[in-house]
Amino acid sequence: RFLEYSTSECHFFNGTERVRFLDRYFHNQEENVRFDSDVGEFRAVTELGRPDAEYWNSQKDILEDERTAVDTYCRHNYGVVESFTVQRR
Repeated sequence: RFLEYSTSECHFFNGTERVRFLDRYFHNQEENVRFDSDVGEFRAVTELGRPDAEYWNSQKDILEDERTAVDTYCRHNYGVVESFTVQRR
């Protein structure tokens, strides 16, 4: 039995002035590969993640989707997140 999951994270600094997007992939609670918008490509965190990182980095369409997620996913949804989090402060 094993558990595979991923998280997509948006980190906002000074509103949307600076945004960082992370796509993280886990196997049994251990992160094995991630995409970091500050780096611009997938990086293996463990040896288990190396084949995925190499494959995904070789696929131009996958890389393009990840690289644009800062705008299409994070900035696009900022208004929803901001209205919820600012009211909670």
